[in-house]
Amino acid sequence: MKITDAHMHVGDFPTFGVSLDEDGLAEYMAKNDIETAMVFHQDNAMVQRVIQDIPGAYGLYWANPKMGDPVPELRDYLADPKFRGVKLHPLMDGFHPDDPMVWPIIEVLIEHDLPALIHCGHPIFSLPWSIEELIERYEEAKIILGHMGHGNVIYIDASIKVAERHPNVWLETSGMPMSVKILEAVNKVGSNRVLYGSDGPWHEPKVEQLKVQLAGLDESALEDVMGRSAQRLFLGNNS
Repeated sequence: MKITDAHMHVGDFPTFGVSLDEDGLAEYMAKNDIETAMVFHQDNAMVQRVIQDIPGAYGLYWANPKMGDPVPELRDYLADPKFRGVKLHPLMDGFHPDDPMVWPIIEVLIEHDLPALIHCGHPIFSLPWSIEELIERYEEAKIILGHMGHGNVIYIDASIKVAERHPNVWLETSGMPMSVKILEAVNKVGSNRVLYGSDGPWHEPKVEQLKVQLAGLDESALEDVMGRSAQRLFLGNNS
């Protein structure tokens, strides 16, 4: 089975005690049977340098609108075919998902038909209902709820309901501990809108893969979640 990881970090996060050395990304992907990975860090230039010579490694531009207008730089990065969307972290960077300073980022993504992966599952800025305000404003945008609510079952259920209400929403599995909710998500919104992610190196990819593999999905749905759906969404591959 070909695995596409929709959520992977590279570089150092000393505040949280995790890191994936940039020189170790290719080995890390191979060790964890990851053929394709969507990679990001606040240092976008570092990500661009790291992914260029690694087959199957792609970048998401980390956009922090609180640091100034990111749109000019975002456009530059999206001109690189190795960059396939945007990472937004309202919790870490401290902004509301539907703040007007976020809107130009989403509008650029709509132009390029590329998704935004948004951290989802913690008060006050990354709750599913807060992200839904942005989703309702831009129904033509492609929005991924990263962690699909994370570790709180109330937020997990809410994330699934948001995806049920909005066909432009995808659910990504990393850090969400309940295999049964992956099955529920597939049953309610379809395997084409559920994406495997590891959140590596924050979480172990093999553990995150096993969580999906034990969810009770049929073979076709499992192949969708573990890779095909992300290939369609990020890369336009319809096989």
